[in-house]
Amino acid sequence: MSLLSTKGMYGLSAMYQLFLAKSSKPLQIKEISTRAEIPQNYLEQLLILLRQAGLVNSVRGAYGGYLLAKAAENILIKDILIALEGNLLVIDGEIKDPVLRIFYEECTAKLQEIFNVPLSEFDLYAERLSHQLNYSI
Repeated sequence: MSLLSTKGMYGLSAMYQLFLAKSSKPLQIKEISTRAEIPQNYLEQLLILLRQAGLVNSVRGAYGGYLLAKAAENILIKDILIALEGNLLVIDGEIKDPVLRIFYEECTAKLQEIFNVPLSEFDLYAERLSHQLNYSI
């Protein structure tokens, strides 16, 4: 069982690449596609959804591309995933048993809490990775 679809994983990867750019210069879709290893046609569809959700801005023209619509500290991972996946739910069917309904509601709330981290926090994960790397000659 997978929690996130390819759409969510690719979208998060694209947003991470925009975060890494840390520039006021737009990142072209071809560059995002290459860096994130996402098929360009699929990426275009994801960026449309992210733009509609107010998470990225698009700039037209020869030097156009995409930028984060707001500071990375103000973009939550759950907002990215909700824009792409729809609401984050453990189960989206009707639960008749009240005990199970309470359980699934709590699971959904915890899931939302897990992804309630800003995009800027990926700097911490990059730092953790650099501490894990060992070099040997």
